[in-house]
Amino acid sequence: MAPNILYIMADQMAASALSMYGGPAITPHLKKIAAGGTVFDAAYCPSPICAPSRFAMMTGQLPHRVGAYDNSSDFPASIPTFAHYLRNAGYRTCLSGKMHFVGPDQLHGFEERLTTDIYPADFTWAADWDRGGEAYSPSNMSPAGVIESGLCERSLQLDFDQDVTHAARRKLFDYARFDRDKPFFMCVSYTHPHNPFVITKDYWDRYEGVDLPGPKVPYIPYEDRDAWSQRYFRTIRQDEYDVSDAEIAIARRAYYGMISFIDDQIGILLQTLKDANFEEDTIVVFASDHGEMLGERGMWFKFNPYEGSIRVPIVIKMPGMDQAAREARAVSLLDLLPTFIDMASEGELPVMIEPVDGKSLLQMLKGTDHVRTDEVVVEYFAESVNAPAIILRRDGLKYVFCGDDPGLLFDLKADPLELVNLAESESHAQVAAAMRREILQRWDIAAIEKDVRRSQARRRVVQQAIDSGIKPAWDYTPPYDGTREYVRPNPSLPGTTDIKRKARYPYVQAAKPDHPRKV
Repeated sequence: MAPNILYIMADQMAASALSMYGGPAITPHLKKIAAGGTVFDAAYCPSPICAPSRFAMMTGQLPHRVGAYDNSSDFPASIPTFAHYLRNAGYRTCLSGKMHFVGPDQLHGFEERLTTDIYPADFTWAADWDRGGEAYSPSNMSPAGVIESGLCERSLQLDFDQDVTHAARRKLFDYARFDRDKPFFMCVSYTHPHNPFVITKDYWDRYEGVDLPGPKVPYIPYEDRDAWSQRYFRTIRQDEYDVSDAEIAIARRAYYGMISFIDDQIGILLQTLKDANFEEDTIVVFASDHGEMLGERGMWFKFNPYEGSIRVPIVIKMPGMDQAAREARAVSLLDLLPTFIDMASEGELPVMIEPVDGKSLLQMLKGTDHVRTDEVVVEYFAESVNAPAIILRRDGLKYVFCGDDPGLLFDLKADPLELVNLAESESHAQVAAAMRREILQRWDIAAIEKDVRRSQARRRVVQQAIDSGIKPAWDYTPPYDGTREYVRPNPSLPGTTDIKRKARYPYVQAAKPDHPRKV
């Protein structure tokens, strides 16, 4: 039988925070996955914003191909995702947690969805390039979410993520009890460690006495920032709050505590795989949808072209391959669709209906891919830009194109903190010009911009109508039929004892009539 696949997603987790990437976060369960798997050192999101990154990841296509422009872009039901392909390959496909689907289709190939989503499914958060240079944030993100960081007894994110774990754990045992004849693909997707940065005292206390470094790049004044970063400054209303060094330290410590919370949820899932006897035939994949700046350069959250925003963790552990490995070549979340299909197909890949931009990582995992180039592409079409933005990273050089902005070029090998823009330097002028020309050749920027603006305008009209009356029921509500739960009449089982026996794991045979009786 094909292997099971457990795909665990975090939200807004910076790769640099994790210990396997040199960070201080305390994550023993992730370390265990990494110790027997492959860590991808240069993994990137397709777009540094939730919904577009996830839509692109699920389709294996760059965001502009599927109209994934911002956090209110609708995801067409007609586009195949890895869940569709895997379901066609005989898999049970299940989602527990966040995926930020926008529009009426809230499944996109998943046979089952165990929880609601945490964010709205309508067009409320659509970007609006017609505002020109005006500062705005559809989701009202601001540094208030930084200066309010710290301790909590309970939070919206804890409510959501603990539900996600409980639902996933129960479903895994359901597979063990009732559906062992088919492989499963389960995506368990959390909202931590997305801002606001708040966590309970037990996780906060894990970092007592731990040397937690501050940002490597100090605050960069507005006037010294590049054009994109200046717009971003205005977008998140950064001038409304001065974030002190003490507040930065609190936010970062809470962020690491949130990561440790996620690690504990991962530990529960790993233990469930073991308890349900799935450990030996389940591939475990961990990733995040995008990064988090965490105060670097004086910047927070995402929506920008720097490494903290666009770089993500990807760690994959396959059964039977228990030696730690690292891969330095650049990869993308786009690569997960062909990777999952490759893992499930056992060598016979299905025909891809859509052009897929991702490439399978399976041979890299096996150490047999010696031809893959070190290149990755990131796109961005949401707030803080007013024109299509394309990031091309190749062999350690990263070029940032955004409309009429002056180009940015960084040598990530020599300058990993991206402090020196080489785009206009005499030594790299030709390289920068060549990468810019390549972007203009590979992308029809004018056509993409036209489609982005048309999409925004359409959604504004529809959302205005939605807000004026009875709203459509797009936000997902998991179906629940209490009449079929627990002890209910079951024609195939003669009584209560048999119903309870059937739900027991591991299964125990019924006692035989000739079993010795107590006198």
